[in-house]
Amino acid sequence: MHWNRSAGRTAGRLGAAVAACVALLSAVGCSADAGTGVREADAPDAQASAAVGAKAVGGGGDGTRETSNARPAPSVPEPTVLARSQVHVSDGDTVGVGMPISVTFARPVPAAERKAVESWLRVETSSGTTGAWSWVRDRNLRDGQRVDFRPRTTYWKPGTRITLHRGSHGVSRFTIGRSLVATVDTKTDMMTVDTGGRRSRIPITAGRPGLDTWRGTMVVMDKEPKVFMDSRTVGMGPNDTYHDYYYWALHLTASGTYVHQNPHADTAAGHGNVTHGCVGLATSTAKGFYDQVLVGDVIKVTGSNKDTVAPGNGYGDWNLTWKQWLDHSAAGATTTA
Repeated sequence: MHWNRSAGRTAGRLGAAVAACVALLSAVGCSADAGTGVREADAPDAQASAAVGAKAVGGGGDGTRETSNARPAPSVPEPTVLARSQVHVSDGDTVGVGMPISVTFARPVPAAERKAVESWLRVETSSGTTGAWSWVRDRNLRDGQRVDFRPRTTYWKPGTRITLHRGSHGVSRFTIGRSLVATVDTKTDMMTVDTGGRRSRIPITAGRPGLDTWRGTMVVMDKEPKVFMDSRTVGMGPNDTYHDYYYWALHLTASGTYVHQNPHADTAAGHGNVTHGCVGLATSTAKGFYDQVLVGDVIKVTGSNKDTVAPGNGYGDWNLTWKQWLDHSAAGATTTA
């Protein structure tokens, strides 16, 4: 379905959705046209290429490939594809603990060139994080057009300062904020919000049978105070239509899943699932939750009969085990400094 941008774009847009790319909504989502803007990184840093180093990686007995802190200069020329690469986080942003570093490219990167690209994408952190790049098949892009970096541990450490060097073509700096993880239980119709050890519970309504909400871990891609949603864009029948504005919308997937205010939740929240796949909040609770949330915060859905959301349908990176993550990495794990 369709959504209109009624307010200025929130920081942290989906970098994987290239310019004017229109997402085709699967039946689970509340809105399509989930194509979100991409941001160019800062002006090129002439010294970045000299600072970038490849990570020496050894073979681990558990198949995870042990890491080394050594950072020799890359032994291969800087890939030209980095010149038109884009980063989904703006310089100076503060994002939630679930936000991966995501870089997209104007053309697919062949498998033979991916290790060189990873070698020239240098991640520095204030917390000495062990992580890895992994090539993600984005819902709206071709294979080889998106690579993400995430920690081995579950989510980033709050307060971590991150710097990304894209070879000689730009530097992006951002910070991980406080931790917020919200768990939606579609069986009990309740959402448990854990904010730095403090817990609260909010009644919700999720996707009704046949239009179930995606299961698994999702990350808030962006947020808008008002979004126009139109069921006609996904071919809903005449007895099942809606086209109206919904408020306090947190965007979770490229296929159109949101957490948002829904008038039906005023009576259904905590009692049953009635939506077209989104997580609905009552008018009395929607704004309060919206105001708490940062782009990059984590929303986990349990109890749903729907499939687990794919890594490239938004930022579903955390639905892969560490070993599965490394299976799509060309250079393997590295420890940042």
